Amino acid sequence: MWQRSRATLLGVLILLTVLACSPAPEAPAPKSPRPEAPIARTTMGSVRGFIENDILVFKGVRYGKDTATTRFAAPQSPEPWSDVTDALEFGASAVQIPYPEGTAGGLFESWATVPKPDLSEDCLFLNVWTPALSDDGKRPVMVWFHGGGLTRGSGSSNAYDGVRLANRGDVVVVTVNHRLNVFGYTYLGEYGARFADSGNAGILDMVLALEWVRDNIAEFGGDPGNVTIFGESGGGVKVSALMAMEAASGLVHKAVVQSGPGLEFIEKQEAAEGAAALLATLSLTADTVDQLLTLPAAEILTAYEQVNAAGIRLGVRAVLDDKHFARHPFVPDATPRAADIPMMIGTTRTETSLFIGARNPATFELDWERLPSAMTASLGRKDVDVGEVIAGYRRIRPEYSPADLLFTAATDAGFLNRSHQLADRKAEQGGAPAFFYMLNWDTPVDGGKWRAPHALEIGMVFDNVAKSASMSGVGEDQQRIADLMSEAWLAFARTGDPNNALLPDWPAYTTEDRMVMLFDLEPQAQSDPHGEQRRLFLE
Repeated sequence: MWQRSRATLLGVLILLTVLACSPAPEAPAPKSPRPEAPIARTTMGSVRGFIENDILVFKGVRYGKDTATTRFAAPQSPEPWSDVTDALEFGASAVQIPYPEGTAGGLFESWATVPKPDLSEDCLFLNVWTPALSDDGKRPVMVWFHGGGLTRGSGSSNAYDGVRLANRGDVVVVTVNHRLNVFGYTYLGEYGARFADSGNAGILDMVLALEWVRDNIAEFGGDPGNVTIFGESGGGVKVSALMAMEAASGLVHKAVVQSGPGLEFIEKQEAAEGAAALLATLSLTADTVDQLLTLPAAEILTAYEQVNAAGIRLGVRAVLDDKHFARHPFVPDATPRAADIPMMIGTTRTETSLFIGARNPATFELDWERLPSAMTASLGRKDVDVGEVIAGYRRIRPEYSPADLLFTAATDAGFLNRSHQLADRKAEQGGAPAFFYMLNWDTPVDGGKWRAPHALEIGMVFDNVAKSASMSGVGEDQQRIADLMSEAWLAFARTGDPNNALLPDWPAYTTEDRMVMLFDLEPQAQSDPHGEQRRLFLE
């Protein structure tokens, strides 16, 4: 039950970003003249972008065919085009069930994309921000996979704008749209070879996008031999999955998992049960399963929603299908494919304040009398003595209020412990290093009640404070955190080591020391700073 609860938490919200409050760092001098309307030549055809704050921007670049033509199948490269195609607006986002209005209060208000992209099965588009074209710049490439679980979201969100990060670090930033939910992760392999790729179609879209990067990014001034994939929440789960995928070998050189440790996939049997429930809801059988290829997308999406409402997991996680994945990414140990790839792994301090607080705003005023029942509901674990957990936290953190205790304990039990499990297994390989972080800084928004919620670090990593005003507020403190985090991510993308002049020494993670960089106004590296808390659940 707990695993399902944590998986649900990891996939609850689309997690988005920001644009900064201080002037952007001066961009490096270009190595070649820039046209007013920059044109890049890709292997499929030429695309026309635009310039924003000295960065060349290409939005809605097609990397795959309309997935309505490859529904429940592996994606295909697009047909070449001869005319120069405009890449000035975001392409369509994947078909999905929109979030209810008012989700998480107003925290994401400043992150909305205007105009909002359409939803469509024709969604295989990516976006590129770069300082220069075709200049042999060999810049580090940072490919972002969006949050929202594997069910919602878009790489085209205004939150992930790459202008400031590309300017600050002289890097190429790429964000990606791909299939989600029932269209990306419904395992129909029991119904014939034509559906052999259905359980991981969304991950295969990401691989196709990474192949596009390999084949085209030099034209955009990037180095195809230095590609960092990074993602938050569901994006972290996607990064974890790609680490275990043979088809991604050679396409990924560094990886960052932010608040989304993907330790395991859905087993094939459970995935097949979800697919069977979908067919039954649509009044289909094994003999009529091919109708899935032509039914209206909205009808399939409605059935998917009904199946999940019945408590059957469908379309929420990649599948251990014995074709694309022969093992879990980090269970029982780290995939051998991760051995040579440096990783960064981390969380915010109170991830669950976003989920619990948004679901029940009264939690912010929680008292000690109501804490045990709130803790029981939030943890969803029968193996935990809630009274002992509360007593342990009150001993370790006597300064905590009931809400502080609840948000921290729920975070430690899931996000933090699972992130440490991933880091432990990566470190035990003895290959490329792992580095662990926690965002320890509290947002002052809404009087500080959210503490350090899930998604808070995204605006800092992209150096996008101004676009994250609703989440983080705007000011010198916010820009200080953005400076620290964006420089660490940029250093890691360049060299596989996040150490830089703004931070104290940040040792690599080992199972002996479990060093954690605490990002705050005065950052500190500490050995397992929350170990005693985490062990309340491990024991």
